[in-house]
Amino acid sequence: MSMKFVATTAAAALLGALFLAGCHGNGALVEGAGTTPPAAGASQAAATQIKLDSPHVWGGEVRCPPGGGGCLLVAIEHERNAVALYKLQGRSARLLDRQGVAYHPDSAVWLSDDLLAAAVEESHSLDIFRVEGDKLRRTQQIRVGFAPRDVVLVRADEGDYTLLVTPYSGKNVAWVRWASAKPDLAQVQSQSWCEAPWHPTRIQYAPDAPAAGLTVACLKDRKVIATGMDSAAAIRDLAQFDAVARHARPSPSGKWLYVALETGGKNARIDMQSGAVQYLESNPRGNVAAAPLSDDLVIWGDDRRLGLQRFDAAGQVLETRWLKTSGFSTGLQLVDVDADGALDVVVLNSAGSAIDVIYGPLWEQATETLE
Repeated sequence: MSMKFVATTAAAALLGALFLAGCHGNGALVEGAGTTPPAAGASQAAATQIKLDSPHVWGGEVRCPPGGGGCLLVAIEHERNAVALYKLQGRSARLLDRQGVAYHPDSAVWLSDDLLAAAVEESHSLDIFRVEGDKLRRTQQIRVGFAPRDVVLVRADEGDYTLLVTPYSGKNVAWVRWASAKPDLAQVQSQSWCEAPWHPTRIQYAPDAPAAGLTVACLKDRKVIATGMDSAAAIRDLAQFDAVARHARPSPSGKWLYVALETGGKNARIDMQSGAVQYLESNPRGNVAAAPLSDDLVIWGDDRRLGLQRFDAAGQVLETRWLKTSGFSTGLQLVDVDADGALDVVVLNSAGSAIDVIYGPLWEQATETLE
């Protein structure tokens, strides 16, 4: 299923019209839920969810530097053709800056506390931005030879970065070596993987591979593969599915690799020691993202909701709970945004008018039914 089709049709069906851009301006405060102030007498610190007015966010990442000064969120606004920068402080957020890029940016990754890379389809490039004060300044554009869907940071060593770039469609990926001290001398190496390898991520180990590596779900090939941390590593199939494998993420210990299946009413998890696959009962709508909270507790991305499920050792569902979201929830990041010791979830909605930040503890905040 084409992501562009999903994003545009879901936006039309669910939201009824194009969404207006978030017009907070630099420094505007986002309180409570979206632009609606908290109820009279309510405390800002008591908010359990806030919404940031960023429409159609296909990718992005939160980074929380040490020191307790809050977090920065880079958000990729796909239809607006823009990179937005937010400051998250406690349980509030401010839009710092928004910069335009070429047609249809798809994802972004932090390289350091003040440096990030955005993947942009039309320009076939990684656009490098530096955060200067509260502003984004584009410093470099690295051509990768195809329309990129995802970029992940593989290694960072004193300003020398290795990045993996995967395509919106096709099999070719790009390994990019780039040094901030020599910005014009990027090295790009192509490698063939699988058809439409979306959302790669790190893993601690894989069956018959005890060292750290990378894994990715291949949409068109309906499988999950694993490889090492460079272009010389062998590529191995972990599992083949009848349904579209949309998103794969490891549990915190590395024991399981959870796979969100877009169709078929089931998800899956792969035992990363034995390679055995367990199928997990889900909803008939399918899921588009996975974020394991523990080895046996997982958050699934869905249409205007997140499903939280606990499993037993055999993969049977013990309990399901729900959290509401603002759109088609295709991007999930678990991070302690407000530094209270409980994980929060940042929800990027590829169809919808807002980013959701839902504060933990998440299982306790979730409900048994959705109203």
